Amino acid sequence: MKRIIYILVAAVVVACTFLFFTTNNNENAVEAEIVAADSIEAPEPVMKYGLPIESFSAKHDTLRPRQTLAEVMFSFGFTSQDVHKMTQCPDTVFDARRMRPGQACTLLCDMDSASTPHYFVYEESAKSYVVFDITNNFAATRGYNPCEWRESEVAGCVNSSLWFAMEECNVSPQLAVLMSQIFGWSIDFFGIQKGDSFRLIYAQEFVEEKALNNYKILAASFCASDSTVYAIPFTQDDEKLFYNNNGQSLEGAFLKAPLDFYRISSKFSNSRFHPVLKRYRAHHGVDYAAPTGTPVYAIGSGKVIAKGYQANGGGNYVKIRHNSTYTTTYMHLSRFAKGLKVGDNVKQKQVIGYVGSTGISTGPHLDFRVHENGKPINPLTIKSQPKKPISEANRAAFQVVCDSLVNRLMNIPMN
Repeated sequence: MKRIIYILVAAVVVACTFLFFTTNNNENAVEAEIVAADSIEAPEPVMKYGLPIESFSAKHDTLRPRQTLAEVMFSFGFTSQDVHKMTQCPDTVFDARRMRPGQACTLLCDMDSASTPHYFVYEESAKSYVVFDITNNFAATRGYNPCEWRESEVAGCVNSSLWFAMEECNVSPQLAVLMSQIFGWSIDFFGIQKGDSFRLIYAQEFVEEKALNNYKILAASFCASDSTVYAIPFTQDDEKLFYNNNGQSLEGAFLKAPLDFYRISSKFSNSRFHPVLKRYRAHHGVDYAAPTGTPVYAIGSGKVIAKGYQANGGGNYVKIRHNSTYTTTYMHLSRFAKGLKVGDNVKQKQVIGYVGSTGISTGPHLDFRVHENGKPINPLTIKSQPKKPISEANRAAFQVVCDSLVNRLMNIPMN
């Protein structure tokens, strides 16, 4: 009998012990689950315009031609008083007069009540926007979308022009303009021939995976008549310039041409048949055919010594004295650069006017003339003194950069 009692007592003890540990384990498991749940971080909110965009209900619109700010706001249900408040912010933050067709507008409302607006956003460009805080008396702030530059490479041959060569390589012709600016002191892009070739390392700007038409050339080479000119960027004396592989600056005292990348329609001549006057006479300049409104640059630094209109000749013209030796004249302009006046000092590559067809002219073009010591000379033969070459102190550092980029350029496969 005692043996049976001992067995029963032992069984009870074992059962209680099992129940105790099972309960504790369950409680520990629950506590562990609570701790684990607490340790899970909430997902980062999706940000746009500097706001958690998913917290709002959004209404979108696009500015149409000749549509005013008031019309946009009225379409969203705002009043004239609301429009007035928006226009009171500083022009440096938002200027309604500069709103352009095609730009996007967004109204952010309460998620639970779409009729309760919180923010109005105007996208100035792909890179910037203005946010109006409706709940704070339409206080305006400008914001910027994150940008990044992505590198690419391209190489190709010229069949007709560098512009078309870029298109044939499926890249933006804007790169042709940038190349003509970099090599403008050493290569006459109006005289390039079929079979010339180029290699290019460049960067393109992106905003939120959207490619922009903004480019930077990181290194380049252009081969013409079995002679290759390299463009290697290097900073010397706090100035970043492009140099050839020998360390000579590609930038000279004068540009090869006063505008970007257009056709020469008439060259320097002592006897040219004038298309309007129908007789032969000297043409001591170079005519560049280009669309009306094409920017015209000063080919070098200097002072504006004349600006005016010649009805029976050059139409709107600007004359610049660069030094005691050279003066240049730019004729048939459609208009002058804003604010340009006689006595102004201009810099190389500064816009001084725009291509037109004023005066005696059969179509839009620039008549460009150069005088050396008072005598007309062929603008295509003007000498250009380069800027300072790489110094001896910087030679070793430049050579490292140069060797690396030249090797990279040479290994870009031709399209």
